Amino acid sequence: MAKTDRTALEMQIAADVRAMTAESDEIGRHFANRHDVAANDFRALLHVMVAETAGTPLTAGELRTRMGMSGAAITYLVERMIASGHFRRESHPSDRRKVILRVADDGMTVARDFFMPLAEHNRRAMADLPDADLAAAHRTFAAVIAAMRAFRAELDDQ
Repeated sequence: MAKTDRTALEMQIAADVRAMTAESDEIGRHFANRHDVAANDFRALLHVMVAETAGTPLTAGELRTRMGMSGAAITYLVERMIASGHFRRESHPSDRRKVILRVADDGMTVARDFFMPLAEHNRRAMADLPDADLAAAHRTFAAVIAAMRAFRAELDDQ
């Protein structure tokens, strides 16, 4: 493959990621409107859900850092999310002095009910793609996510 072909593919993937981000933001806006949560509440829910799925649950302090909020603002947000049934607190499994945030059962049910139709759309859209293509896409997404996390870490250090 020529260098220009590779560059073009990388540019297409970057454009695809931007398009997915824009669509995801719009879907998130619909979720927030439908369930009467603020944009930051939805962002917090997403951060906690992603971290929990990855097996690296967040503390309130880690969520504060991710969201770029003050300590008082994150405390208010977390308390609001707990009161609304979206979050719950849990003792950290390896350090009982720390408290981690989890998506509460009610919050998970609400999210599942909202996003299951999207999962069905995804399943239908990928039904005719061979497993090898899906595996390659997963590797590509993993590489792009790693690059984005590295860039975010650099930004956090500035």
